[in-house]
Amino acid sequence: MFSFQSKSYPKNHPRMLNAWCTYDVANSAYNLIITTVFFPIYYNQVTQSAFGGGIVPFFGTKISSTVLYDYAIATAYLLISLFSPVLSGIGDYYGIRKRFMQFFTYVGAASCFLMYWFNGFNVEYGIVLVAMAVMGYAGSLLFYNSFLPQIATPELHDRVSARGFSFGYGGSVLLLIFNLFTIAKYQSFGFADKLSAVRFTFIEVGLWWFFISMVPFYFLKDLPNSNPPTFRVVLAGFTELHQVLKHVLQQKQMKRFLIGFFFYSMGVQTIMLVATLFGSNELKISSDSLVLVILILQVVAILGATLFGILSSKMGSKFSITLMLMIWVSVCLAAFYVQNGKQFYFLAAAVGLVMGGIQSQSRSAYSKLIPQGTQNPASFFSFYDITEKIAIVLGMFSFGFIEQLTGNMRNSALALSIFFFLGLVFILRLDKNVFKAKQ
Repeated sequence: MFSFQSKSYPKNHPRMLNAWCTYDVANSAYNLIITTVFFPIYYNQVTQSAFGGGIVPFFGTKISSTVLYDYAIATAYLLISLFSPVLSGIGDYYGIRKRFMQFFTYVGAASCFLMYWFNGFNVEYGIVLVAMAVMGYAGSLLFYNSFLPQIATPELHDRVSARGFSFGYGGSVLLLIFNLFTIAKYQSFGFADKLSAVRFTFIEVGLWWFFISMVPFYFLKDLPNSNPPTFRVVLAGFTELHQVLKHVLQQKQMKRFLIGFFFYSMGVQTIMLVATLFGSNELKISSDSLVLVILILQVVAILGATLFGILSSKMGSKFSITLMLMIWVSVCLAAFYVQNGKQFYFLAAAVGLVMGGIQSQSRSAYSKLIPQGTQNPASFFSFYDITEKIAIVLGMFSFGFIEQLTGNMRNSALALSIFFFLGLVFILRLDKNVFKAKQ
């Protein structure tokens, strides 16, 4: 087993904490504007226009455009799950976590930029860029998350994690408002039509992601060590992952949390990725209305992340996560019966309330379970990341497969409620004091 030695970061330094949170501003724009708002709508419109319906060609086969989109995202998350143990091992061994975070950021930002040239006919080109952007986003988050226990003491994890998500939602909403303004006034900005203005948002997001990430990259430093170069470091990530797995199996509370996290992540991430397509395809909600709903959802998410961060500090992470999972189960059950735009708006508000909260509280709760003083934070977060990414793979695959089998997204949404319920069962079995910060 390799010994990953590193220097330490200053703990609880306000400027460092705020700089770390700023990365959420950079990459959340991709998650909101590309993944949630414009690209699914744009993808749906241009592929239907190009091929006269919902069936598209893809490397010689015919497949539903929405199912293809689901499978592309699932494949991207699967690939990043396979690579992350090696990369986290190398990052810990050489003390270069920031360098990997930069690499994935640049891949994701460049992929967003290049989406401008996707026109519907070149489906393969668009799908490959979707997958690359997902890998850039997910890969950068692995190393970004691993900095949290390095720069903040456990009693601040809830607040700092929630602050990061709040920063992210706030910043991405500002960019989205600017995007909506340019689309509404497309002629004043020199665009031929609204679709051209929508396409230009892909360039804007790529540049936003790239340039704002310079702030955290300035403050977060690599802490290189004197470990000698060796090919064995490629296997070190899997060695460390095995050690983390042994630790998880020995720690009953961590094991229960990760199993619960695995199940409810299958639902959370899938809903965030397919909500726009559900509103468009099942309820025939107009693109303008969908964008407005998602904008409101993001504002509610800022409030939700902050409120659940405060609630977790006062009542504990278990109480906070349990309450959010109960809301998620209700949302999935209601989605099966939703019939019109007003009902969808109500569900979107409920999703917004718990969307940021469940992500920020899961991250901070897990960081409290990591052994204090560990020299391998990226390896522990690699295990967390793989758990989440495999959950996304299975969640997206399940959603797409059930839709392909039944021809109805509602059945897929109903199935997601099972994942949330299973996650709730395991979270309820946790000791109520398990997430208390150790002084």
